[in-house]
Amino acid sequence: MSGQQFGSEDVFTEIPNQSSSVEGVLNLESDPFMKRLPHRHNRGIPKPIYEPELSTKVKYPISNYVSNHRLSESNKSFVNQLSTVAIPNSVQEALADPRWKTTMNEEMKSLQKNETWELVECPLGKKPVGCCWIYTVKYKADGSIERFKARLVAKGYTQTYGIDYTETFAPVAKINTVRVLLSLATNLDWPLQQFDVKNAFLHGKLFEEVYMDLPPGCMVSEKQCQKVCKLKKSLYGLKQSPRAWFGRFTKSMRAFGYRQSNSDHTLFLKKQHGKITALIVYVDDMVVTGNDLE
Repeated sequence: MSGQQFGSEDVFTEIPNQSSSVEGVLNLESDPFMKRLPHRHNRGIPKPIYEPELSTKVKYPISNYVSNHRLSESNKSFVNQLSTVAIPNSVQEALADPRWKTTMNEEMKSLQKNETWELVECPLGKKPVGCCWIYTVKYKADGSIERFKARLVAKGYTQTYGIDYTETFAPVAKINTVRVLLSLATNLDWPLQQFDVKNAFLHGKLFEEVYMDLPPGCMVSEKQCQKVCKLKKSLYGLKQSPRAWFGRFTKSMRAFGYRQSNSDHTLFLKKQHGKITALIVYVDDMVVTGNDLE
């Protein structure tokens, strides 16, 4: 606007009238390309795409584009098994199936054993975070069912910065560091182990004051129905969970005599009597190697 004020006469140019905008601005007659465009016959008339008979027909059947004829027999059975088990859409559906009910009970037992929360009256001015159940089926390589998994997840998107969470960052392993470790293990013939931590985030300790609604389907007495869960440990879904878990893990590794690498904070090294052990962690997955198995 070159410093001109809005509303002054010379900011906006005069808009030509309808006839001059067609002939003068677009100049359709002089453009040979515009003459080649086909004329629209359906202008103003909507296409009848919502007719009842059209909704019953599949325009592009998936069988025309996707086939399993190139898959091996074991892979075929795996793919066919994936759709045989229905994932519950609600807690009521899950509790009606004894298999899902068993996994939910196991999850609740592990949460109680870990002392994840305590039931308290909700303080004035505090808004509890919601929670929900997530159901998944774990399969083996041959397509058979390994186990049913139910996990209680907090609705972290309802958290408010500065009230029930602050810092959320937690480092993850750099791919270059993983490659270096694998290269060392291969060239020096070191033993290599990989494992993950079960319910890793439940081990992180919370320093913020976070309140959560009672888990759906959880049986409690009438007196406790109005109470909320004051979280003592982190839970999947909370914004600060990765940071809380990594913080506690780092503290424990240092207590065991490991030194944290400065080039990659997820790499932990321990040197003792000419022996070395290296551990790298990516959230809850770890790779351990060294020149001495013990």
